Amino acid sequence: MYDLRIQADSKAELYRDLVAALESLVTGEPDPTANMANASALIMESLPDLNWAGFYRNVGGELVLGPFQGRAACIRIPFGKGVCGAAAETLQVQRVDDVHAFPGHIACDAASASELVVPIARNGELIAVLDLDSPRVARFTQEDEDGCVALCEVLARVL
Repeated sequence: MYDLRIQADSKAELYRDLVAALESLVTGEPDPTANMANASALIMESLPDLNWAGFYRNVGGELVLGPFQGRAACIRIPFGKGVCGAAAETLQVQRVDDVHAFPGHIACDAASASELVVPIARNGELIAVLDLDSPRVARFTQEDEDGCVALCEVLARVL
């Protein structure tokens, strides 16, 4: 049984503890689906103001829905389309303060107002993207981006 409730006084401490918790969850587990499932649950439980936390996997050059926490979501996203597709195509983090102002945004959940998408790659090849949505405009900061990049570095080793 895991009880990984993380309470921190600062975002830096929160993400440090999240990375350590994720390491403990994925160490020794070779199954990518299990690792993404536990990661999405850990993130959703630990980060405030999220309405969706999960993964889109690179399957043949298209993003396909993976494990997540939240409402039912879009199943397939072409590279270059929406926030997730932009991250997949460029291998660059996409931090969007207002998704309604993002050209080509794909609205899977009308409640989402801001989004953070972090590509997960190994040897320059996209494995998946971590997608976080919030009902709050400008929810994600540089600290969130840096913390999620650190989480994805852990995941890149086990997916």
